[in-house]
Amino acid sequence: MDKLRRSDFGTDFVWGVATAAYQIEGGWDLDGKGPSIWDTFTHGSNPKPLPPRIRDRSTGDVACDFVHHVAEDTQLVADLGFGASRFSISWPRVLPTGVGSPNEAGLAFYDRAVDECLARNVDPWVTLYHWDLPQALQDRGGWTNRDIVAWFADYCGLMADRLGDRVKHWMVFNEPLSFTILGYLLGVHAPGVRSRKKFLASVHHTNLAQASGAAAIRASSSDAIVGTTQYFGPILEGGNERARASIDALINRIFVEPNLGLGYPVEDCGFIRPIESVVRPGDDEAMKVHWDFMGAQYYTKFKQLPIPVPGLGAIPVFGRDYRNYEITSTGWEVRPDGLYDVLARCRDWGFERIIVTENGTAFPDVLEGDRVHDPRRVEFYRRHLDQVRRAIRDGIPVEGYFCWSLMDNFEWAEGYGPRFGITYVDYESQRRTVKDSGRFFQQFLAG
Repeated sequence: MDKLRRSDFGTDFVWGVATAAYQIEGGWDLDGKGPSIWDTFTHGSNPKPLPPRIRDRSTGDVACDFVHHVAEDTQLVADLGFGASRFSISWPRVLPTGVGSPNEAGLAFYDRAVDECLARNVDPWVTLYHWDLPQALQDRGGWTNRDIVAWFADYCGLMADRLGDRVKHWMVFNEPLSFTILGYLLGVHAPGVRSRKKFLASVHHTNLAQASGAAAIRASSSDAIVGTTQYFGPILEGGNERARASIDALINRIFVEPNLGLGYPVEDCGFIRPIESVVRPGDDEAMKVHWDFMGAQYYTKFKQLPIPVPGLGAIPVFGRDYRNYEITSTGWEVRPDGLYDVLARCRDWGFERIIVTENGTAFPDVLEGDRVHDPRRVEFYRRHLDQVRRAIRDGIPVEGYFCWSLMDNFEWAEGYGPRFGITYVDYESQRRTVKDSGRFFQQFLAG
């Protein structure tokens, strides 16, 4: 691998770090914030001896206490040399019941978060939904209730009205694949539902909301640059090719192609065919949306488990080949070439501007004095950035890269075990310590 240089990526390439509200903010009931589905899910962890909903039985009540460290953490972004910070808005912090009168204290917090960025020449990139739905809306059906398309548009319009004079880059969703499959089909994430019917309803309403949310942002902020983010997972070759195509339709196509006017890939995936029962006349047109950019998120590849699923063919899982690939602390193969595959596919779909909005890894970290030596993570980033460089050289329009994550945080159902940050967080003292991977980026971005 040739030595990586910042200049390899062009002068206008966006370099950033990513975080998410529930994973870092804390202040779960501070200043009028309403409960989210993740507050409910974590507070309701199953008692012993039943398996816990959260592996270490933790919650995001405090997390990284970002609500009280917003200035410090934003300064850290600037000190590391990043020019952009991707963070999300907590819907129940600004609209405690999801609709109705906004919570001024919540809006003021995000005013401050944006202003802290701008004061340090850090461009705020805002994600409007990173999985923390207001519990009050879940009580009304959540993403299975078609009314959420309008509720979400109103929320997006509110935030664009409030922040649009300072925020130019918006992401409507973070990984619809994850919060629908994990939340409404498998039940391992909030709200903990297991239902094929409800999963498919949530998929369709999310696709409608992608379009309605984008339209609301643009109506409130005429110069907004609007995209969304999707998790893309290449499906490993081999095995049952029909099942492979079916998994690909479920994992990679159902949240992209409807927005492009291509409809649902039901011919390749019988498992999702019943979604046609919730599609109404005019919905195909209503789902269409032009994205100013596509946020591509990648961690590893999928493979097929030879366990038949009616209409799907096989169960998709992350690969865990211990013989041939390095395995992260979350049990995922390190497969840098998959990132190139993802970027190439985004180009083939016709996206003219592609941003890597998440890419990172968890390895066991040990704090030794004021240092965390994490050479495996440094090498992970080197190899994945090399694939981004390769894509650019091949004419794929990649214009930015956000590493996941700025700091260790609450990792959903895994709790605080996996550490994805380039900054180590001592959750007891809330002390931040830049890891060697953070120093790597600092030196790389300094040229």
